[in-house]
This record gives sequence, structure tokens and C-alpha cells, in this order.
Amino acid sequence: QVELVESGGGSVQAGGSLRLSCPLIRYSLYCMGWFRQAPGKEREGVAALNNDADPTYNASVKGRFTISISQNNALYLEMSSLKPEDTAMYYCAARLCRTTAFDVGAVKYWGRGTQVTVSS
Repeated sequence: QVELVESGGGSVQAGGSLRLSCPLIRYSLYCMGWFRQAPGKEREGVAALNNDADPTYNASVKGRFTISISQNNALYLEMSSLKPEDTAMYYCAARLCRTTAFDVGAVKYWGRGTQVTVSS
């Protein structure tokens, strides 16, 4: 049983930064990424790792968010220049690498979520 628990969420003012983290699944068939869901909206992909390709970013976060992994088996999402519209529950996720990066239906494992709130 895989358990993903995110950390690092919180409340910040617009323009601020946060770093989210999640345990990394080091299994070559799985690629990890981050999704988010705002109240009343569908869950959407934010950033995703891919095998043999650059990470995929949602256009709304490109240049502000960075997905990375560490040697101590952590997945990170570095978020800077945060905007109120970034407010959402953020989830780490693992999908089979052969599937589309932001396909919600392709996610095999979900984290519990961590809240990010950005005030103006």
C-alpha cells in the first residue's frame, strides 16, 4: 500500500513563496506530479515529471513553479510569485509514465492534499 502525505502548505500573501513536499515513489514505471483543486472547480494538473522528457507545467504556473526531486526521496513543488488564483488544495500524485501527464483518470496513487491559500 502506497501512502502519500504532502507537507508545506499554508497561507501566504500574494507574491510570496511556498515549497510543497511529498514522498517520492522511486519505481521506474511511475512518474510523479502535482495537481490542485479549487472550490467549485475540477482538479487540474500543475506540474508533472516525465521519463526522458522535460517536466510538464500548467501554463498558468510556468515560470513561477518548479517541480523537482531530491536525493532523500522527496518530491518538491517550489512555488513563487504566488497569486490569489493559486489558492487550492494541492495533491501529489503518481501515474504510470506512459500515460498523459495531467490525466486525472490515469493517476494510480493520490496524496491526501495540503491547502495553499494566497491572499491579496
